[in-house]
Amino acid sequence: MKRIWKNRRKRNETLTAYGFLLPNLVGLTVFVFFPMIYAFYVSLHDWNALTPKVFIGFDNYVEMASDKRWWASVGRTFIFTLIYVPALYGLALFFAVVLNSLKQKYQSIARTMFLLPFAITSVISAVIWMFLYDPRNGIFNQLLKGFGFDKQEFLGSTDQALVAIIVVILWINLGYNMIIFMASIKEIPRDYYEAAKIDGATGFRAFRYITFPLLRGTSAFILIVTMIASFTVFDQIMVMTKGGPASATEVSVVYIYKQGFEFLNMGYASALAVVLFLIIFVLSLAQLRLYTKKE
Repeated sequence: MKRIWKNRRKRNETLTAYGFLLPNLVGLTVFVFFPMIYAFYVSLHDWNALTPKVFIGFDNYVEMASDKRWWASVGRTFIFTLIYVPALYGLALFFAVVLNSLKQKYQSIARTMFLLPFAITSVISAVIWMFLYDPRNGIFNQLLKGFGFDKQEFLGSTDQALVAIIVVILWINLGYNMIIFMASIKEIPRDYYEAAKIDGATGFRAFRYITFPLLRGTSAFILIVTMIASFTVFDQIMVMTKGGPASATEVSVVYIYKQGFEFLNMGYASALAVVLFLIIFVLSLAQLRLYTKKE
């Protein structure tokens, strides 16, 4: 009798667990797994979203191999990632360490200030920064003029546009990642720092030998998530430059959007999306493997 009751309880716990997981599983299936499978299916067809699909096999992938504009957009995406990810990681960690050393009431004020940009929608943030970057009457050019420097084009310059957009996205996401680092730092036992202080290790040495190594798991999470986000950046670029000027900010996702919704090459756009997914997947696995090796 006791065994029957125990088995029944175990079965009920299992059913309850699956009941809680079911909404997430349904959401992942409907909004992630099914679209991924359907995108690969569409990539094997010539389709303009208006007429019936025509099966062409892997012709879209063959066309992609010689598409210089696509590979140029991939190159810009890598440049964006190589600038944005280290900058966000370094700034978030730096401010997390600095703010963690402040008194609690000042920490609360600082956290709120850093998180405010993250609470604003990406489109509104982009519009605000467009006014700041305005080449004629923008605040930044007014400041440059006041200090005797020439006015800059910012979003209108092929050399400055991508960096200008990176600054905007850093401004938006810095506070969120900083809060994650701060939460992890607070989890480190204070005994470690007290022991290090007795041994004479304070300041940078305490950070190097205690804080930074114990943030390895958090660092891996932030680096992987930030890398994925950098490969899928879209909103700010479409609002601020639409991929211009002269395709200077046309990253991979923007090019895929143009192929699909401006040129109505849905099959080709799906093939590009599949390849972009594979690039992100391989890079994420490589980062996870590197982190595992270090562990």
